[in-house]
Amino acid sequence: MRWYHYIAYFFGGAFLVNAIPHFVMGVTGHPFQSPFAHPPGEGLSSSAVNVYWGSFNFLVAYLLLVRVGNFDLRKNVPVLLAALGGLLMAVMLANAFGRFYNGIM
Repeated sequence: MRWYHYIAYFFGGAFLVNAIPHFVMGVTGHPFQSPFAHPPGEGLSSSAVNVYWGSFNFLVAYLLLVRVGNFDLRKNVPVLLAALGGLLMAVMLANAFGRFYNGIM
């Protein structure tokens, strides 16, 4: 496996986790923070914008996890790298969104 496959799997996991809250809030019809809100990341974007943003993140995750190298769920290193990227993104999102939704971080 080439060195850039490791980086792709790490960021693939991060994009996959980032897609989830945007997509879920969008399909449930709730406004949610996005990079396109005013101010970016703090204001609320429409549910449609969040569906598009979540879908874009799913697409990037797919490209990084499936189309780069040979991602195999039975191999530990790629899965651990994707999980680490996802975990770090999840903690960052919990910290960022927690201040808007009374989360404690």
